[in-house]
Amino acid sequence: RQRWRSDGRALQKLPVHMGLVVTEEETSYADMASLVVWCMAVGISYVSVYDHNGIFKRNNSRLMDEILKQQQELLGLDCSKYTVEFANQDKADQVLNCQSTLKVLSPEDGKADIVKAAQNFCQLVAQQQRTYTDLDVNVLDNLLSSTNGFPDPDLVLKFGPVDSTLGFLPWHIRLTEIISLPSHLNISYEDFFSALHHYAACEQRWGK
Repeated sequence: RQRWRSDGRALQKLPVHMGLVVTEEETSYADMASLVVWCMAVGISYVSVYDHNGIFKRNNSRLMDEILKQQQELLGLDCSKYTVEFANQDKADQVLNCQSTLKVLSPEDGKADIVKAAQNFCQLVAQQQRTYTDLDVNVLDNLLSSTNGFPDPDLVLKFGPVDSTLGFLPWHIRLTEIISLPSHLNISYEDFFSALHHYAACEQRWGK
């Protein structure tokens, strides 16, 4: 536990928002829960979990149960310091004195959410509450429901052989660092921290 805290402090930079994207057909609640708890333990404030089949989102209660179990096992008496808010738009938020905030996303939170935001903006224009010249990046960000209150991801860990994020938040990852790992199954803390170390050492040129 001490190591996780010191690891987070030792990095030159730590992502504020990390995406965990599974492109594999097989999913593991236990391994994903470990990743989420490690994110919390090193000090990452926002975590998004995504798989292209929407399995984690459909079974978010099961994932939450596994996260709480992993908190007890990995953090022991310290677990109260690393509590999580489970924020999902299709159910009431479960807030547990949160330090980190978790969203579980599926493809409907990507392109479909952008389409819905565009439709909502068009309705506002039709109702003369907006004009078409009002549309800019900030307005669209505010209309997107899937990431309301979340900053754009700084880092995405993509698990699996597919060379694609398969629809994960296409609007929000323009400047996101993406690191590919072979699998989330049986992933070790060393693999996780190695990815964080790689992110901390990389020079982001912001398109320049």
